[in-house]
Parts: sequence; structure tokens; C-alpha cells
Amino acid sequence: MATLTSSSIAAATETDARSASEASTSGQDGVISYRQVSEVPAKPTLLTQVFQATLRLLSPERQQQVDVVQLYFLQYKDEHDLPSVMELIDRSLSEPYSVFTYRYFLHQWPNLCYLAFNGSTPIGVIVCKMDDHRGHLRGYIAMLVMDNTYRGKGLGRALAKMAISEMVRGEAEEVVLEAEVTNTGALALYRSLGFIRDKHLHRYYLNNQDAYRLKLLLPLTEEQQKRAQQRQMEADILS
Repeated sequence: MATLTSSSIAAATETDARSASEASTSGQDGVISYRQVSEVPAKPTLLTQVFQATLRLLSPERQQQVDVVQLYFLQYKDEHDLPSVMELIDRSLSEPYSVFTYRYFLHQWPNLCYLAFNGSTPIGVIVCKMDDHRGHLRGYIAMLVMDNTYRGKGLGRALAKMAISEMVRGEAEEVVLEAEVTNTGALALYRSLGFIRDKHLHRYYLNNQDAYRLKLLLPLTEEQQKRAQQRQMEADILS
């Protein structure tokens, strides 16, 4: 089962934007500075995640692990962000993608793509979609990439949580993805977020690597629960 709960997600979206701005722009001895809230998409979920992620990086242990100049996360805006997305993914993933694949996701679900930056340098990205699957909304994480230098710092996890939070806001009932069976880092990350193995896909990738399909069940709102019960009743009648 998913580790996310309705209460935890609600708590994660209640941080006041003004408080987040004041805290996140304070820094420590000028080591880290952040964009003003006016320059960041005005969504509580995004601001909360930025604030929480940067607080983790402000600890002495984190500061020793990575040279952070200016860390921030931004939601995909338009085609000006496309080169950054493509460069990060093309140099990191085994699957080749055309520009049309990127545009398929980014034109339809720009709110489900987030980029991480250190200064002006893009260091990570997540690309997702959300659509109907057998009568309910399903989120899908298509690509999640973090620059090698910044792996193991909690930034990939922050990107994933931002996207999942946005899917919850869109009333998705579950999230799925595929990961290579040999990608132990990705499997550990998703397991820590509550994903479970749903299927073993043999020779799924073009390089003939097997994959696991992973699934995360999201907490349902009262209205979603009613719809799920209605679907089940209809299925029982037809069976």
C-alpha cells in the first residue's frame, strides 16, 4: 500500500506561501540563495516541496555532500524549457526519445513536469502524464532523471513527490511507472515512496532489458470512493 495518506498530503500543502518565501530566502551565511516567490509558480504544493527540500540541504552534512549555489525547482512552462528537459534525459536514459515524444507529454501535461536547478544549470527533471484508465484517473511517471553529481541527495525524491502531489490534486487514484530490473537506485527510491511491484515485463526496453511495472495506490477522496464503489457495483451486476 502507498505510504502517502490524505492527512500527510493535506499537511504538505498547508504551508503559507509568504512564510515559505521568508524562510527560503534567508539562507545561511550567504551560502544559498533562492528565487523570490513571485518568480516561482504560485502553488502551495510546489513552494512547500521547495522549502522542505532546501531545508534538508541546509544541514551541515548535506552542504558537505554537494556544492549548492542556488537550488530551486520550477514547473515546466513552455518550449523554452524543452532543451533543458531533452538534454538531461538524453544523456541519462537508455531509451532514445524523439522531440515528438517529449512534446506529447509536455504539451498535454506541463503541470506534471518539474525541473531542478542549481544556479542556472538544470540538474534534474521529472516528466509525467495523467489520463483515464478503465474508468479512473491514473498517473504515469514517464521519465525521472538526476545529474550524477546530485544523486543520493534527496532531490530525485523531491521531484517525484512534487509530481505525485500534483496528481493527487488532479484526483488520480494510482500512479504507475516502469523501471529496469537492474536499476537498483530507482527501485529503492520508488519503494521508499510506497510503490509496489505490479508486473515483471520481459525484454521491455529496446536494449532487451527486463522491467518492473511499479504501482502506487493514492488516498481517495470521499467522492472518489463513491465512484469506485459505483464502478464495483456495476461490474458485479455485469459479471
